[in-house]
Amino acid sequence: MLIDNAVTGFRQRNTRQDTEKGKTSDIIKPENKQKPSVINWASLRENKAKHDAMKWAGLPPIEKNFYRESSRTASMSQEEVELWRKENNNIMCDDLKEGEKRCIPNPVCRFEDVFDDYPDIMANIRKVGFQKPTPIQSQAWPIILQGMDLIGIAQTGTGKTLAYLMPGFIHLTSQPLSRDQREGPGMLVLAPTRELALQVEAECLKYTFEGIKSVCIYGGGNRRGQIDVITKGVDVVIATPGRLNDLQMNNFINLRSITYLVLDEADRMLDMGFEPQIMKILIDVRPDRQTVMTSATWPDGVRRLAKSYLKNPMIVYVGTLDLTAVNTVEQRVIVITEEEKKAFMQDFIGSLNPKDKVIVFVGKKMRADDLASDFGLQGIPVQSLHGDREQCDREQALDDFKTGKVRILVATDLASRGLDVHDITYVFNFDFPRNIEEYVHRVGRTGRAGRTGKAVTLVTKDDWRVASELIEILERANQVVPTELIAMAERYKQFQIRKEFAKDIRRPQRKPPK
Repeated sequence: MLIDNAVTGFRQRNTRQDTEKGKTSDIIKPENKQKPSVINWASLRENKAKHDAMKWAGLPPIEKNFYRESSRTASMSQEEVELWRKENNNIMCDDLKEGEKRCIPNPVCRFEDVFDDYPDIMANIRKVGFQKPTPIQSQAWPIILQGMDLIGIAQTGTGKTLAYLMPGFIHLTSQPLSRDQREGPGMLVLAPTRELALQVEAECLKYTFEGIKSVCIYGGGNRRGQIDVITKGVDVVIATPGRLNDLQMNNFINLRSITYLVLDEADRMLDMGFEPQIMKILIDVRPDRQTVMTSATWPDGVRRLAKSYLKNPMIVYVGTLDLTAVNTVEQRVIVITEEEKKAFMQDFIGSLNPKDKVIVFVGKKMRADDLASDFGLQGIPVQSLHGDREQCDREQALDDFKTGKVRILVATDLASRGLDVHDITYVFNFDFPRNIEEYVHRVGRTGRAGRTGKAVTLVTKDDWRVASELIEILERANQVVPTELIAMAERYKQFQIRKEFAKDIRRPQRKPPK
């Protein structure tokens, strides 16, 4: 309807213009004019439905519900459930299905409550030494194992990866069609960055189950090697959208067999402009799949993505849907001039203990190299991480940092997500990030898995546009708000008022009607 109206309006405007130029209807006879063609949308929709039915005909059935609720979980009263959710970072749940709402499953308090029938998974959990499920895991596992689509919103470092991996393993190995008979992978995890994709692969290998084979494919890696692994047969594909789209368009991978799909850090994928690639990829993923979407924030773009690609999902969010930093991190904000930043950082680095481990976040790749060179000239072991480094150098930098060979990593926002190093004690924001969401993700690199950490952030007068949002983040986490930051926010607010006032003065006044 919108297109038909636009076409009609375009023709009417052209007709008026021709008339104004002195052309009359005598020059172009009405009978000689071709009637505008009208798009038959009903026919197009019918043809699409027929095409879809033909495309997905003959696919093997999917099993989705594998959940057996333990007697302990089933016996929880409503008061016990509400108390558990409140004590575990205020877990909130909702059913986004339109119409009659479904019953939200009780959370699981112990690993045995959900994986008692899977001794291999329990053995891996005991080997790692986890004591109990994290809040997002305790509520997500019963929902996913019942076969429902899920949106999981939780802060960084709260166990979202295992929240979807464990049910994914069970889903893969419990299908009516055996893994040997399947014509492609059964599980796909889309991640925004190489670092996060490699991190998910490491978790996948750590908790391997019944010989499940996985591959990580990403731009900058060995393309031929990735193709060789995929063509030999894998169960799980962990991929960045760009490289997966490349292999899909060249028919190196068959996605029709995917029955379990994960969109990990969906907000970051949208920030990086991956939505067109995601749309192309999902055209070839069967529509009756089970889909899990995770995110640390819940902006409008992620809501749109969820509405497009998930069917009647449930949503679980830990804490609040308002943007907030992890509550295990002490945040300190310093208002400073640009010229003083390097000296302040040198004093900070000099005050560290030998066992401290720090990520220094900067805004530009060149700045990362400059600071890393400065540290090197002082004899301080350091590594840098940014997009211009070769993939092998990036992987070496991460490995040196994780193993403790270096205790300082200078990085761009490439490391703000997907970097899971548990013993990071400090995050040092040399440059403030481009938006407040990225600040939250940077802070989340420390204080992970129940540990505490500290974040030091330098703010200059050029960062005044984010001062109000930063104050809100600090207040939600009960952190100290510097008076200079409050003054900066007020100045920016007054600047915006003056700017709007000046616009109104310059705007031409409409003449009153005659």
